[in-house]
Amino acid sequence: MLIDLQLHSIYSDGNLTPTQLAKFIAGQRVKIAALTDHNTVGGLDEFRRACRKYRIKPITGLELYVNFAARRMNLLWFNFDDKNPELHNILRQSQIRRRNQVRTILKKLVQQGFKIKVNKILDKYTHYTPINHIVRDIYSIPFNQKKIKSDLKIKNPRENEIIIKYFKNEKIGVLRESYVNINRILKLRKRIGGQLILNHPAKYTYIRRKNWEDLKKIGLDGVEVLSPHHSIGAVMYAQHLARELNFIATGGSDFHRFEGGGEPLQSAFDYFEIDSKYLRRIKEIIG
Repeated sequence: MLIDLQLHSIYSDGNLTPTQLAKFIAGQRVKIAALTDHNTVGGLDEFRRACRKYRIKPITGLELYVNFAARRMNLLWFNFDDKNPELHNILRQSQIRRRNQVRTILKKLVQQGFKIKVNKILDKYTHYTPINHIVRDIYSIPFNQKKIKSDLKIKNPRENEIIIKYFKNEKIGVLRESYVNINRILKLRKRIGGQLILNHPAKYTYIRRKNWEDLKKIGLDGVEVLSPHHSIGAVMYAQHLARELNFIATGGSDFHRFEGGGEPLQSAFDYFEIDSKYLRRIKEIIG
């Protein structure tokens, strides 16, 4: 059975509404899915309604940025009470911190000559502040587009190249995610339930057994094994460690958008799928 437990909508940094997303994955034969927007649960109700319309079983989901000791990581959270006031307070605090970071950098870009109406742009995003969307807003203005091409000396710069130049630049400002202490999440999980999963653990670094052992000790439930961010070696090692540590194994496409530009590959769905039969203990999440 095909499933997808990591999807993103316009409520964070995806390009599709939750309804459009549900329609798309239905066409990919996905039967169970989770919307896991970054630090927001704003799109969950719409996603549930749309999934039921398209005969997909919806799983309550969320992607969180957390810190643990000196480490920073992404967690997926499934099957929790998404109406809990304390959860909403934590998420809102994180959204405010990120919004303030983005505001500071946008003001510096204005000082460098960019034409940006800071408040007008920020007011478009009432949940997570998506830097990819912010970049598109800036680039849509012809003056800014010309300046960016000149600064980067690239005829058709990609979003990531623009982000690195202006939002990961020590001279302007380095935009960081708004992290929540993992112990705060673990305490809240005791009250509102669910499973906490280490997200695409091999996306930015090698898998380290000691890190996983530490996370197991503090109460993490599982790891994302199947991800288009992982090499085949990472997948094999991840499934091995998941078995040794008795972790739940999950999988997700990390879908955000279609590539556009006439490219032959438009998303991970063109070459990647997740079959639940390969994921140990997955029924504890999907039922």
